[in-house]
Amino acid sequence: MAESSHRRYHTVLPDPIVQFSNVVFCYNRAEVLHRISFSLHKGEVVGLLGPNGAGKTTTLKIIAGILAPTDGAVSVAGYSLPERAVDVKQHIGYVPEAAALFESLTGQEFLELSGRLHDVEEGALQTRIKDILETFNLSSDRVSRLDTYSKGMRQKILIAAALLHSPDLILLDEPLSGLDVSAAIMMKDLIAALASSGKTILYSSHVLDVVEKVCNRVLIIHRGDLIADSTSDDLKATTRQASLEDVFRQLTHASDADPGVARIIEALRS
Repeated sequence: MAESSHRRYHTVLPDPIVQFSNVVFCYNRAEVLHRISFSLHKGEVVGLLGPNGAGKTTTLKIIAGILAPTDGAVSVAGYSLPERAVDVKQHIGYVPEAAALFESLTGQEFLELSGRLHDVEEGALQTRIKDILETFNLSSDRVSRLDTYSKGMRQKILIAAALLHSPDLILLDEPLSGLDVSAAIMMKDLIAALASSGKTILYSSHVLDVVEKVCNRVLIIHRGDLIADSTSDDLKATTRQASLEDVFRQLTHASDADPGVARIIEALRS
């Protein structure tokens, strides 16, 4: 979306914890991200939206130091990427959409490994593990191997591992996936509390009503371009839409898919 067709987020803020400047990323000669720029500041909860294949997970992996940008500049907590990736990892917690766990470990062992890799002091580590497992109703399962855990239980362990070292920046890629209703509600409250304590959260999700409730700013990526960067209220006002879902439909032309829905229904009737 052109600059003139939406209002950007211009509140005066301190130095950003994330600076993403003119970033290009190419995969097998195909350009996945096209000169994207944005910044994230302390205490923000920022939603990262886009259709499948838009470049959301690529963006998260670049910030996490997993992928190196083809061009452009990225810094986290003042450290440049990819040169200072090891330093950056001390400042971030990352919950990927799909992660491989060490399934031969118990939940307790996996969290101990995660905390020790981040040099969390042992006394603090054990206290944090105990408190988080109790909050997530996993205390009785802490000595069970991860290969016996359900999808929701694994997701809770991934979230716990991302928080143990009290990172400044938390990257969440579909964090509610597999969680039951009570756990999902608690997670939304936790996100708000983390932001209030000064943590910065980049939240990627397809569940737009949740993003609208928990995020105070929204980035929308479409076909590798950043087409919106503003508050939900500003985006709704600018596009004259009633909800963030309607904004998303308009900006990404998702409404063009409606005839396809009708064709499917008609085919099922035949």
